[in-house]
Amino acid sequence: MTQMEPLSRRQVLQAAAGLALLGGPRALHAAPDGGHPLLELTAVEAVRRMTSGELSAERYAAALLERSAATRHLNAFISLEPDRVLEAARAADRRRAAGSPLGALHGLPIPVKDSLNTADYPTTAGTRALAGFRPAEDAPLVAALRDAGAIVFGKTNLHELSYGWTSNNLAFGAVRNPYGHDRIPGGSSGGTAAAIAARVAPLGVAEDTEGSIRVPAALCGIAGFRPSTGRYATAGAVPISHLFDQAGPHARTVADLALFDAVAARDPRPLAVRSLRGVRLAVGRGYWFEGLDPEVERITRDALQRLRAAGAVIVEADVPDLAALIDLTTDQVQNHDVRVELPEFLRRYRAGVTFDDVVGQASPDIQRTFRRYVLDGAPEAVSEAAYRAAVEVHLPRLRRTFAEYFARTGAQAIVFPATMVPAPRIGDEGDLDVGGRKVAFDVAVARNIAPGSTAALPGLVLPAGLSRAGLPVALEFDGPAGTDRDLLALGVGLEQALGRIAPPPR
Repeated sequence: MTQMEPLSRRQVLQAAAGLALLGGPRALHAAPDGGHPLLELTAVEAVRRMTSGELSAERYAAALLERSAATRHLNAFISLEPDRVLEAARAADRRRAAGSPLGALHGLPIPVKDSLNTADYPTTAGTRALAGFRPAEDAPLVAALRDAGAIVFGKTNLHELSYGWTSNNLAFGAVRNPYGHDRIPGGSSGGTAAAIAARVAPLGVAEDTEGSIRVPAALCGIAGFRPSTGRYATAGAVPISHLFDQAGPHARTVADLALFDAVAARDPRPLAVRSLRGVRLAVGRGYWFEGLDPEVERITRDALQRLRAAGAVIVEADVPDLAALIDLTTDQVQNHDVRVELPEFLRRYRAGVTFDDVVGQASPDIQRTFRRYVLDGAPEAVSEAAYRAAVEVHLPRLRRTFAEYFARTGAQAIVFPATMVPAPRIGDEGDLDVGGRKVAFDVAVARNIAPGSTAALPGLVLPAGLSRAGLPVALEFDGPAGTDRDLLALGVGLEQALGRIAPPPR
């Protein structure tokens, strides 16, 4: 494993001195909050400037690497090699200088969650047994990003084996939330979310089985998009369940999410952006709005009012039997499939370790979870009968229920608070105090996001405001399965109506 190293003075000077003439006046304007202007560029803006020659890829990469070194305390990365990133940026500049065709992500450094295979970095999945695993080739999604001109900007930290929502990784250290360093960033893709929120990069790769894109996006105050299950290739990703696993992007704007989607899904159709006037948004208070933290409730109420003021029509309607259907499907599928699919991944990609090795070397919290719910003979292991019922009966029923719900309400999306609480403190993983009631941690952070991923729906998370303690609160918008570009187009108007939140303290 190669640990992140700060840029040397020589590297920074080489990146800046040799290419200063390519940075046009707009690249030198001060950032709104007084920070480094290059760090505030969106992915769309950065690619445009690098493609036009207004900004060199090397100069941009150097600025992001400096920022990564300055935010090392967040522990967002497991591996990052500055020399490798700078050489890739120089190669991008040479391609442009030679007049070669440039991809949609030309020169863009993109952090990748350390659960997707990369040929030039280890893929650890955040666990000790895989610390030396170097895949022979990129995962197809990573290959598609590189083919479009992206640069792999290291591998980000995560909840170990993606099996949790905190990113409090006991093997590689806890990831810290940029809005509060004693707070979790959410999981499992906490490293990617922390890096994007902290302005280390504008766009990153995350992955979501049950909330692992959306929970970190919500708690770190950024935008996240979990596409319809199956929209992007998932081969070469350390699995939990093929029925739920789906990679997707973290960014700070919907336009950047759409740029990623166009490349990853090979769907370059322009977004049909429309006004929110007359757009129907469904609200199911009987499931998603029960027992919210008072600050989450306040910010959600205010955000819904902003959407109404922009012309959206709020349709009040509950999804029938939702809680019961989630109880019969979500955990049963994941806890069953991981014990089948993770060993197959290790064999297929020649990781050099067995499933028993991975579990045996895992951190105590992961071992406890696997020994209770996952391993053969575990006291709460999923029986084959329960699994078959989940896959063949309850899961199809859940997905039909959502299809009928969208048809009945005429809603373009369901809207709800992504989590019941703002980011808890690192280590607070038991019961949480939510409005004077004790609520289990996994309920508080995962109850609201479970239906979307279980039902294969596309889900868009957008920040809605900051709590009085300065912590982000977010809304999630779930659309009908397969309506990904429509949801992203809608997201542009939603983003404008909701407004932006302040960046984290520097």
